[in-house]
Amino acid sequence: MGTERIPEAFLSRMKEMLGDEYPAFLHCYEEEPAGALRLNPLKKRGEDGGHTGLPFRLTPVPWKSGGYYYEPQERPGRHPLHEAGVYYIQEASAMAPAACLKAQPGERVLDLCAAPGGKSTQIAADMQNRGLLLCNEIHPARAKILSGNIERMGVANALVSNETPQRLAERFPGYFDRILVDAPCSGEGMFRKKEEACREWSLQNVADCALRQDEILDCAARMLRPGGRLVYSTCTFAPQENEGSISRFLLRHPEFILTDSGLEDVDGMSPGVPAWTGEPAEGLERSVRLWPHKLRGEGHFLAVLQKEGEGAGEGKSARQGGAYAWKENAWFTEFQKEYLRTEFQGVWLTYGEQIYLAPEQTPDLSRLKILRPGLHLGVLKKNRFEPSHALALALGPQEAANPAGLTEEEAEAWLKGETLPDREQGRGWRLMELQGYSIGWGKSAGGLIKNHYPRGLRRHY
Repeated sequence: MGTERIPEAFLSRMKEMLGDEYPAFLHCYEEEPAGALRLNPLKKRGEDGGHTGLPFRLTPVPWKSGGYYYEPQERPGRHPLHEAGVYYIQEASAMAPAACLKAQPGERVLDLCAAPGGKSTQIAADMQNRGLLLCNEIHPARAKILSGNIERMGVANALVSNETPQRLAERFPGYFDRILVDAPCSGEGMFRKKEEACREWSLQNVADCALRQDEILDCAARMLRPGGRLVYSTCTFAPQENEGSISRFLLRHPEFILTDSGLEDVDGMSPGVPAWTGEPAEGLERSVRLWPHKLRGEGHFLAVLQKEGEGAGEGKSARQGGAYAWKENAWFTEFQKEYLRTEFQGVWLTYGEQIYLAPEQTPDLSRLKILRPGLHLGVLKKNRFEPSHALALALGPQEAANPAGLTEEEAEAWLKGETLPDREQGRGWRLMELQGYSIGWGKSAGGLIKNHYPRGLRRHY
């Protein structure tokens, strides 16, 4: 893109910060950003459980197992396997914060600023779909995108909320084992990829973002249990939002300490610079900066914080609170007996005719804005059960009674909503699969498979 669109005030500050490194930093804006994707271990392959046969030339991202760079001329977002949730297209540097969170199966985890969902789905994969993951986004439109990506990646243990951090902090004090705050920021690290980030930048916006980050971090501190882990990240270079935000936080919250990220030995990662903020906190060099002139990725900052003490998360579950009617649905049970070869663990939740399977640890969600209260199983229509697209993407072909395989050409037609011939002359609901990965539901009748791919997701090219 060159530097002609980059604000002069930003360049002046970066020159002062980087000194001798500034020419190399400036040169990176003449280079194309590296494209990257992250494989989805939740996607259950029908044959061997691995990710084989992807039609791209992939090079590993050093700091994230399962993260890969792809060649610039390839377009993995257009391939049907993308719609099957086999991988998530994610900027390589953006894979680092969730990797540092180190979420474990069975824990309670919060992604406080979660849209569009790259980090949430990465956390869910680390949790192996076990435990509770609350993915929150304050902006309604972005929360819907987040919910869609949770569905596409086959995540079964996530709730998606559309709340303010303050509202969540009131409801969940000391509740979560781990919290990721990928904070709204001035976006300086994205200048190379997003021209609108250049247009929207100003020194005032940097200051406004820093104030907002202080408020969000205070809410996160309140929700983290004693002994819990908090990861803070931004995609900006501004010290006021990075080292400054962490220093101000530690002055307000002496119960937290900075701890090692685990990225210290990765080539291209640099420690935070205490001198770039007026009141540097102790251990600030343990924070991490990712520079686009030192590695194949965009500009990022992250810090890993530990809360003193020990203890389990507080709060009661929705089952205990009696907020909902938890009852297994007989119509789904019949569908399961006929068409599935797997069992489900969790609690049953109904919203009118919509049926969800929520994680066992689901908290009381009453009076909260919830877009997705767990795995959407399907809907009741005139005393019959119709399975959801989310359920299809959460299953592996081996978990369905009669899956139907698609060629790549047939998958392209399927994504456009076309009806296909049934080579196997099956009957009833069929889990459609491509290369061993489920991609949606079809229904066999009369030698054809009727397409049940959601109309809102169908391709028009």
